[in-house]
Amino acid sequence: MMSTLESLDKKAKKKELAEKQPTLTALIKNAMERYGEAIAALVSGILIAAAWGISGASETASVILYATAFIVGGFAKAKEGLHTLFVERDLDVNLLMIAAAIGAASIGYWTEGAVLIFIFALSGALETYTMDRSSRDISALMGMKPETAVRYVNGEETVVAIESLAVGDIVVVKPGERIPADGIVVEGSSAVNQASITGESIPVDKNAGEEVFAGTINGQGALFIEVSRQGESTLFAKIIRLVQEAQSEKPASQQFMERFERIYARAIIAICLLLIVLPPLVFDWSWEQTFYKAMVFLVVASPCALVASIMPATLSAISSSARRGLLFKGGAHLENLANTKAIAFDKTGTLTIGEPQVTDLIALDGMDESEMLRIAASLESLSEHPLAKAIVKKAKEQQLTLERPAAFTTHTGWGIEAQWAGETWKIGKPGFLDAHYRTAELDQLISRLEAEGKTVTVMHHPAGAAGIIALRDQIRPEAKKAIAALQKAGVAVAMLTGDQKQTAEAIAKEAGIDHVYAELLPEEKVNMVKQLRERYGNVAMVGDGVNDAPALATANVGIAMGAAGSDAALETANIVLLKDDIGKIAEAITLGKRTARIVKQNMIFAISVIALLIAANFIEGLALPLGVVGHEGSTILVILNGLRLLRQPREA
Repeated sequence: MMSTLESLDKKAKKKELAEKQPTLTALIKNAMERYGEAIAALVSGILIAAAWGISGASETASVILYATAFIVGGFAKAKEGLHTLFVERDLDVNLLMIAAAIGAASIGYWTEGAVLIFIFALSGALETYTMDRSSRDISALMGMKPETAVRYVNGEETVVAIESLAVGDIVVVKPGERIPADGIVVEGSSAVNQASITGESIPVDKNAGEEVFAGTINGQGALFIEVSRQGESTLFAKIIRLVQEAQSEKPASQQFMERFERIYARAIIAICLLLIVLPPLVFDWSWEQTFYKAMVFLVVASPCALVASIMPATLSAISSSARRGLLFKGGAHLENLANTKAIAFDKTGTLTIGEPQVTDLIALDGMDESEMLRIAASLESLSEHPLAKAIVKKAKEQQLTLERPAAFTTHTGWGIEAQWAGETWKIGKPGFLDAHYRTAELDQLISRLEAEGKTVTVMHHPAGAAGIIALRDQIRPEAKKAIAALQKAGVAVAMLTGDQKQTAEAIAKEAGIDHVYAELLPEEKVNMVKQLRERYGNVAMVGDGVNDAPALATANVGIAMGAAGSDAALETANIVLLKDDIGKIAEAITLGKRTARIVKQNMIFAISVIALLIAANFIEGLALPLGVVGHEGSTILVILNGLRLLRQPREA
């Protein structure tokens, strides 16, 4: 019987695994969706080369290959152009380029028309690639959202979907589990890691009557929580909505480019039609001569060089920056970064390392620091609390020998108690210290350390307080220099954090930051970024956590920490610091300004060449091959100018 059950179980598992495996058709479909334009551009280029190669041997075969290159390379852009024409009842550059290429072919210049198609298809593929890289998918946020909860009714536990939870339901959250809904603790106590929501670097102790948030992680104790908000109303769901809303907003520059593109296309098409119709009627030109001049105009007026003014330069800058640990997820962010007037930094994990470290060891009762640390680390060696781990780590760094304590007991939210060397020892919050051991001098020490933004633990035994250990998240080694470089460049620097005001001000003072905004929830961070935008204009936001994602999306430029950052922050951000080196931000701003200068040079040159070729066509008459040479030559020159950004700048 058992073997039959095992066999059925194995078959079920195989079936489930097979269902999860993507089919070949699905893989091909996915590849075409992601890389279809790039593949089409590549195939088009190969067909053009083959057609040119056999043109001397067989003109018919050459024309067939050119026509195939037209279809393969121009299909995507033609589809977009026709959609704009028939659905949106408007014109765009896509249709203009296709018309120019077909016009060139119609008067026998197949090579020139095919090259136009190839260049435009390639630029479109590059644009799609950068758009894909810059898309800020929120799948990581959704993955962190708990899918099920354990509902507690009349002493029975039932696993339910979080969508079925109602306000007033009681849910049980066991140690290490993710809290499924916003609510109030009705029973139990634990330390909850809510850094993903509030940005606090130290887990927060939660007891009966205190609020907890969906998506945060429970610590050592079990919690019974009364649901206070349904799924779509939770703080976590609000974060997701804020990111979606910020993503849907188009920047002003994008809206301007869309308007300009359609005006340009309408103007060129209208002029081309006039050039075909009017000269035979007004100047008594032949239809053949008129059509030829109109096609030359359509070719030389097509904006290949104008399009190439931007993409090669931005891609070169992206490639160059990636080698230095900066990943730009789209070309538009270079321009935005160049115009940045203020930068807001998250604290935990961005300006700081993101984990508590021992900063102060104060031995009392005649004990020396090493012995005090050895005893404290021995007592904490069985605890999983982040502060306990930091104390043990400090002791190991000093190569102290630890001894396992006996009768170890955790007082959740307060500290631990254990037997060591025949005595009962306690270590934990200052409030865990027995009242008759507190002295005015001890209270003064604790107050001073807390005023410096440090978390204080006190150790005592039957003879009294034996020592004080202070811990704090430490700033990154490069933070102070990075902030100074930004301020020197005229960029205002602010700190936005969900952590306590004292801690935030202490870190800000050490880093050299003047503007500090503390105890902010994700929605408040978004509002603060909006206020900074109203005050300064272009604002960048640097963060690493889920709680930073909405603010990253709201800022003109979002910058995420690559190694320490959450998936949500990485996907939402426009720029990623691959090695978590915030000192690279000032370099990124310089690179953005340099890119903007080169793009401006390219655009002025491209527009000048187009204007010159159009004038030559009207005044003296321009042969189509010369028009294509001038047109493609200007395109190559602006591409080469953009490629200068591949060179590494000299270190300052």
